[in-house]
Amino acid sequence: MNNKILVVDDEEHILTLIKFNLEQAGFQVVTAIDGDEALQKATDEKPELIVLDLMLPKKDGMEVCKELRLQRNTTPILMVTAKDDEFDKVLGLELGADDYMTKPFSPREVVARVKAILRRSKITETPVETNNETDTLIIADLKILPEYYEAYFQGQILELTPKEFELLLYLTKNKGRVLTRDQLLSAVWNYDFAGDTRIVDVHISHLREKIEQDSKKPQYIKTIRGLGYKLEEPRFNE
Repeated sequence: MNNKILVVDDEEHILTLIKFNLEQAGFQVVTAIDGDEALQKATDEKPELIVLDLMLPKKDGMEVCKELRLQRNTTPILMVTAKDDEFDKVLGLELGADDYMTKPFSPREVVARVKAILRRSKITETPVETNNETDTLIIADLKILPEYYEAYFQGQILELTPKEFELLLYLTKNKGRVLTRDQLLSAVWNYDFAGDTRIVDVHISHLREKIEQDSKKPQYIKTIRGLGYKLEEPRFNE
């Protein structure tokens, strides 16, 4: 397997526990104990995923997540916190985290979450050269290449987190269908967030900022009041 994971936590026993279990599962693990070290190792080590504790010395997890995304670093982030706090959870996702776990958790859960995120974000390292674009999805100015894990809008590549890409891909594959928030949670996140549908709303908002001319008057991703969302062919003359 040999995927490199950066684990960031200032509690030594938790850091050791997560590191041991990830290594047992076949991952290569590097660690950091504060926010500054996390940012440095995220750049130097180029991990494929970051397990990031919320409460850290120097810079907390929110600041680290925000700075990485401002640097256009799209490495998947699994945020971890001791707080079972709705505000923290949503804010973390708004800042660009891909998933969220609340302490206490089992080592098995950490490994399962890491594997799930990596499965969703894995890019084909050496795609076969081909002119066959039958898998390419095109809706107006939006173009998605699932095999390459890339999306373009008006010819420009979109800077999407893995979770944003998965959500956009699922919406596009279900063009014209009304999808409930619970359906999106199940399909994109692969497990139940116990009704925490604001996670979907946050990611929809991020996508609209990137593909809509006016995110307040979306033409692609429409809100279906009381139900959920639908991606459709835009009608710019409306």
